[in-house]
Amino acid sequence: MSLGGDRSLDHAMAAGHRLRLQHIAGPAGQSGPTLVFLHEGLGSIPQWRDFPTLLCAAIGLPGLVYERYGHGGSDAVSLPRPDDFLKIEAEQALPDLLAACGIDRPILVGHSDGGTIALYHAALVAPPLACITLAAHVMLEATTQGGLAGVMGRWRDDPEFVARLARYHGDRTESMFRGWAETWTRESMRDWSMVDLLPRITCPVLAIQGDSDAHGSWAQVETIIDKVSGPAEAFEVPGCGHVPHLEAGPLVIDRIAGFLRNIKL
Repeated sequence: MSLGGDRSLDHAMAAGHRLRLQHIAGPAGQSGPTLVFLHEGLGSIPQWRDFPTLLCAAIGLPGLVYERYGHGGSDAVSLPRPDDFLKIEAEQALPDLLAACGIDRPILVGHSDGGTIALYHAALVAPPLACITLAAHVMLEATTQGGLAGVMGRWRDDPEFVARLARYHGDRTESMFRGWAETWTRESMRDWSMVDLLPRITCPVLAIQGDSDAHGSWAQVETIIDKVSGPAEAFEVPGCGHVPHLEAGPLVIDRIAGFLRNIKL
């Protein structure tokens, strides 16, 4: 597997599946921590836009962006997904991927479902150097269920929304969407929570969320900050919804950079 170049696309095997990834080179000749980006529930590499590249440049570290099983250019998913699919990702696929890419000092940066996976990994596998979450959820609350219903309505009624997803996921679009939506809306998921695992997290955590997020209330961030065992900080992004890194990119990058400067990497 070659990871040369500034923004090279490649593939790696993790938990028995071929995953597409993008490597973002750091300063020439510099070794050290790597920012590892975990996308949202309907995400892919290009849906991050330039945020990973800009954040890596601001901090002066290399990065790895990858697409989970079922997304983008990674292997298509087999349905149905199990209820604990995010936990499986954290315990099996992410460790395999880090090992395949030779990353032993990760800084996890996760958006929405990706943030939840980052927290699962920090709690159950190994503490990363730091864990940065963007609109992560640690429990299913009424706001989250409302957000899910809204996205499912767009899938049903908005052809442009479906076409936009298809531009990123191609012939995997329907299975990707069903694997996400059908899992989160099962009756067995109504009481889903990972709050009991948060005290196992000992690494520094920065929890970021927009003040107008339609998929989760500020209680998500408060719970993370209150329950983790390591140092934790919260950042509420004003005038921002569920995608703070795209809606307020410079502000979010500046806050993350300041957070990481205070950590011994």
